[in-house]
Amino acid sequence: MHILITGADGFVGRALVRHLLSGTETAVSRLTLVDQQFGDLPKDPRLCPVTGSIADSTLWARAMALPPHTVFHLASVPGGLAEREFDLGMAVNLQGTIGLLDALRQHNHRAKFVFASSVAIYGAPLPDTVDDVTPPNPTLSYGAQKLAAEVMVADYSRRGLVDGCSLRLPGIVARPPAPSGLISAFMSELMWAAAERRPVTLPVGPDAVCWWMSVAAAVDALVHASGLPGQGRVWLPPVLRLTIGELVAALARRFGPVDVTYTPDPSVEARFGRQPPLRADTALAAGFRDDGTVDRLIDRSLSQS
Repeated sequence: MHILITGADGFVGRALVRHLLSGTETAVSRLTLVDQQFGDLPKDPRLCPVTGSIADSTLWARAMALPPHTVFHLASVPGGLAEREFDLGMAVNLQGTIGLLDALRQHNHRAKFVFASSVAIYGAPLPDTVDDVTPPNPTLSYGAQKLAAEVMVADYSRRGLVDGCSLRLPGIVARPPAPSGLISAFMSELMWAAAERRPVTLPVGPDAVCWWMSVAAAVDALVHASGLPGQGRVWLPPVLRLTIGELVAALARRFGPVDVTYTPDPSVEARFGRQPPLRADTALAAGFRDDGTVDRLIDRSLSQS
């Protein structure tokens, strides 16, 4: 099977590549990896890196010299950066997605298409509960761009041009400590600070309630979605819902006392610290799973980052 991954050198992309190369579920004959640059890649003859921006339509002639059977579309400009640089966010998050879909259409090859969307489509403040019928109400350009891309995935699927689906993912942990442009980066930073026994300052208080998903759970969700009929559907995968204080206590049990300073930012707390119960009934019935426990969340977040 030939699989194409955009954003393949990103945090989730690298974990997905490792998983697919392991051959535990899918026999991969070729992995075409698309990103703006690459670090050290595994030594595997199945890897075919293609360097460039998905906003550049000429990229797809190189990336699709051999049409893929499955596409994992992970590349995006993150929320904070997309808000600051509107043109860049539009070029990558929306127009880049349409360009990829259109390149697949021109190949007349109905690939399975898995799009990494975001819970940012719900906006802020959130309703008392988020579930399969919660209406989107994006309040950042990033959320609006992701929602518009979901609509295009559904329309191309309706027309039989791809067999696509979208996954509304939360912030994924634990991203390596580095500038990311993500407003939710503090969630990963807390985990690394505890593991490395160094102080950390958080823009939310200990009672802030967040949705948590490890990178391993995100990869599991993406791969699981690729094995289901796409049909343009949108999946809301299950997550763990924990307060910052609950996570700090679990980290302290593992690594010792955590030196945390809380300096709440109302805008960050509104988006990432007041997250209500999330009911993922449809996804659970289809076999999607969360990390299970806070201790397993920590294990799976730090061991695969």
